[in-house]
Amino acid sequence: MLKVLIVDDHPLIRKGLRQILVESVHIGSVQEASDGFQAVEAVKAGRFDVVVLDISIPGKDGMEVLREIKELAPDTPVLMLSIQPEEQYALRAFRLGASGCLNKSGAPDELVEAIRAVAAGGTYVSAAASGALVTGIKSGDGRPPHLLLSEREHQVMMMLAGGATVGEAASRLNLSVKTVSTYRARILEKMNLANNAQLTQYAYRHRLME
Repeated sequence: MLKVLIVDDHPLIRKGLRQILVESVHIGSVQEASDGFQAVEAVKAGRFDVVVLDISIPGKDGMEVLREIKELAPDTPVLMLSIQPEEQYALRAFRLGASGCLNKSGAPDELVEAIRAVAAGGTYVSAAASGALVTGIKSGDGRPPHLLLSEREHQVMMMLAGGATVGEAASRLNLSVKTVSTYRARILEKMNLANNAQLTQYAYRHRLME
């Protein structure tokens, strides 16, 4: 019987996921967390057979939570959920140790299939995520510049591309303005861009933002 942790900040979504799993998978218990801090504390406190983790959660970015979970419990399978298209995050998620990626718009049967796969020690890759992974592998050294960024650099890039100032990004990431400014300079250099406006254009061009 599986012990599952569901991490999502929307109570209705957590309830829906719980209901699907209870009805379709041999579940022993389901625990819930509404933000990244609760998720990390739950993993510290107990073992889970599967963690179902939303990418966009308060407290800590979902990718940061994924990284921390894999540091605390390397053998714990993590299935990433998002309303974002899988091609926007799949490669990053698998590099950080995710066992699967799934769009929230998918059918309940797909969620059940993904849970069973990762709980059994396998991986679950949707068609969209598979395409993103193949592109990332084939591109090699010629891969898009944003794939060369560290996880923290990617976070900063997306905030700046979304219109946040350096000060706002620093506040949201609990970093100093000087540190974020350093990240910004490093990001622009790696991506061969000149300013935040070009970052925004890049993000839309590469479908990193809707």
